[in-house]
Amino acid sequence: MQTQSTRWPLAGLAPLALSVTLSLLLAACGGGTGTADSAAAAADSGTAKALALRATATNSPDSAGGKAPTDRPASFAEAARFMTQATFGPSDRDTDLLFKLGYSAWINYQFNRPSTSHQAYWEAANAAIQAVDATQMAGQAQVLESFWKQAINGDDALRQRVAFALSQIFVISTLDGTVNNEPRATAAWLDLLGAKGFGTYRELLEAVALNPLMGRYLTFLANQKADLTSGRIPDQNMARESMQLFSIGVVKLNPDGTPLLVNGSTVPTYTSDDVAGLSRVFTGFSWACPAAPNNNCFFNGSSGGVSDPNRYIKPMVAYPQFHSTEVKTFLGTTIAVQTTPNPLASLKVGLDTLANHPNVGPFLGRQLIQRLVGSNPSPAYVADVAAVFANNGAGLRGDLKAVIRAVLLHPEARAAVNVNAANNSAIKVREPVLRLSAYLRAFPHASDTGSWRVGNTDSVSTSLGQTPLRAPSVFNFYRPGYVAPGTLSAAAGLVAPEMQLVNETSVSGWVNYMRDNVGSGVGGFNGTVGTTVFNRRDLQRDWSSEMDMATKPAGLVSVITEKLLYGQATDALRLEIFNAVSSVVVPVLTANGSNLAAVNAAKRARVNVALLLTLVAPEFVVQK
Repeated sequence: MQTQSTRWPLAGLAPLALSVTLSLLLAACGGGTGTADSAAAAADSGTAKALALRATATNSPDSAGGKAPTDRPASFAEAARFMTQATFGPSDRDTDLLFKLGYSAWINYQFNRPSTSHQAYWEAANAAIQAVDATQMAGQAQVLESFWKQAINGDDALRQRVAFALSQIFVISTLDGTVNNEPRATAAWLDLLGAKGFGTYRELLEAVALNPLMGRYLTFLANQKADLTSGRIPDQNMARESMQLFSIGVVKLNPDGTPLLVNGSTVPTYTSDDVAGLSRVFTGFSWACPAAPNNNCFFNGSSGGVSDPNRYIKPMVAYPQFHSTEVKTFLGTTIAVQTTPNPLASLKVGLDTLANHPNVGPFLGRQLIQRLVGSNPSPAYVADVAAVFANNGAGLRGDLKAVIRAVLLHPEARAAVNVNAANNSAIKVREPVLRLSAYLRAFPHASDTGSWRVGNTDSVSTSLGQTPLRAPSVFNFYRPGYVAPGTLSAAAGLVAPEMQLVNETSVSGWVNYMRDNVGSGVGGFNGTVGTTVFNRRDLQRDWSSEMDMATKPAGLVSVITEKLLYGQATDALRLEIFNAVSSVVVPVLTANGSNLAAVNAAKRARVNVALLLTLVAPEFVVQK
């Protein structure tokens, strides 16, 4: 294994890291586009592909000057930009397919791909572990393995990307012990989001409301009706969060997502009385259990020692004896007093009321735009997506496939970015998980174990400061309306949700983490895999093709920046990287090849420099 001194020249990196830190903190969505490198620089790489990429990495006439984009990308830059929004990052395989099919057909193809089963992956991993030691079992680490394996290499790239977006709107977190202790159910939760994310919003909302992990996380599983004697009232967590976070938000909205104003003031969507009324709807639901609706099943998930082994995965079931029969008034809807408790009927009215609220289209549509495309969609963009949510063109409300299509194919998503414009809908800070996935898809790695052991990446100082499904609260890793204090984006009246994760520690942590990833591979260190002993990190890449370009710095810089920045690299950035790469001296190979190791180490160091300086540049961290 290479040592740090041979794999990485440290000189000059500290000033750059400081520069990146200041750039990100002061100008969240700043930067601009530069002109392409010359054809001569690309040809200097010695690869025809690099020349072709540079020749096409320009804005097409269809995406400039306000003209509507065509259904087929006209350049590598356009294709890669779409892939950044619709997947975990551009890959050669998906980008090539997009060129062949065009935008609409590629989306249709993705809609029809068989869904990946994270639960099946977990179960297979668990069986393999128990075959070696029956006292052990798979855990949340195997859920993360499945997440990263599919994010990087999955055939259903759009489904997995949408599921990740939805996981940050409908949040459960393995930081909570009741969730963390159920890794198989966590994997099944990802499957649920993947499946229902291509269905209707109403179906998704019901699946979320009856999911036992969500029931445990928001403490409404085994939620009971009021008891005047003890003073007990129904748990209100799900009632509040189902409105605040999952459906309508806290203020009434116009169809374009702007706040509805009455006498110059916003209007709340709900009150504490609405929360209390809706909380009665979410009473009387608990575990799937063979003896349900037995009382022991309600409280413990078992009766007489018999339980359903899939109770953390199966939807919760109704226990009428624990359901509130009181009048339930919320959001202008009233469910009359029930002489016979009917939790399923109450739930239907409650979810129908939420799903049909006029806020849902703009509220959910705006967040999907933010998660996939850009932080500050225009009111017109939101209105267009909300209109599709209201009616998919065939009279269906909440068709999420139609909504996803509307988000990704909207002219504001496909139009060329103009950094001088007053508003850029398609600009956002790339959250750390998406930065790493973009790197791994642009430069494919192999997994020694086949398990994609990226692992827990919570550490802010030495890792991503973000791990999938480990948000600090039901409010996600960041809020959709977050404004970064003291930044140029804040001064421009823009939100920058992902900037809530950004501080001096997290930015330097990203630099250090990617320095190690580029130099040594990604993930945890392996021991013996089968009969082979590895003393290296799990995810590795053969860098020989990049090393072959290392003696021609202009070509190396051109290819690496193109793969990661797809036309967004400024001339100043390219020059900075070129100078840093050129400062690493590559010895001349001796006639007998005695210094081959030193030559290869220097070439690898040049590749590492070019990669790291691109990965930590604002042009990469800010998705355009």
